[in-house]
Amino acid sequence: MDQFVETFLNWDYIKEVFPDLLKTGLPNTLILAVISSLIGAVLGLVLAVMGLSTKRWLRWPARIYTDIFRGLPAILVILVIGQGLGILARDIVGTNPYPLGILALSLIAAAYIGEIFRAGIQSVEKGQLEASRALGMSYGKAMLLVIIPQGVRRVLPALVNQFISLVKDSSLVYFLGFVAEQRDLFRIGQDLAANTGNLSPLVAAGVLYLVITVPLTHLVNFIDKKLRTGRKVTTDPDEMAIVAAGVPGSAGGTGSR
Repeated sequence: MDQFVETFLNWDYIKEVFPDLLKTGLPNTLILAVISSLIGAVLGLVLAVMGLSTKRWLRWPARIYTDIFRGLPAILVILVIGQGLGILARDIVGTNPYPLGILALSLIAAAYIGEIFRAGIQSVEKGQLEASRALGMSYGKAMLLVIIPQGVRRVLPALVNQFISLVKDSSLVYFLGFVAEQRDLFRIGQDLAANTGNLSPLVAAGVLYLVITVPLTHLVNFIDKKLRTGRKVTTDPDEMAIVAAGVPGSAGGTGSR
């Protein structure tokens, strides 16, 4: 037991690494996850719309992209984009791998988020689209203003779950060799663990991952519960009378003739 505490819970090493984790690792981890999620959400929505298209030249590229980026290990995508594409994009990004790490995470996230959006859009009743078209909306306008907003609302818990996964996947970009100011939580913990031969710094990094992900997990559960239960319907006679009084055409209301 003493050996376990010394290896994983050495307070001296935890105190030593914590300032760097808070000042450098935590902001970089959040930057990688948030920017990648935003870019991935935009690309994912495009992929979802393409995947639902009746035109094969739109549907098949989206399907192929999704299959490839969901089927490959994340670390392989990060290495191919960060090192392979880095050679081709050297004139644009120089030797800085940070933008390429964000790009790799964004492309991975887009494949998963696209499937989430597609499932959400498909869950909206077909009558919604038909009613929108009957009101004179074009197909594109009906999708943009009616169908997509409802679909996104239904998959909010899944989107937050995907963000949690992206926070954890951000630890894989350390393979690209960021400089000291660009290191994420995992890289900072790993560097000190390698220098000291003690794993307590990695445990400290894990604690901060939990600080990010556990509240988000509970947020997912809260959102999911709200979406499932919806608005509470009142059964109080007085409240129902007040509501009915303000609804035109209801019994006892001002619209009743």
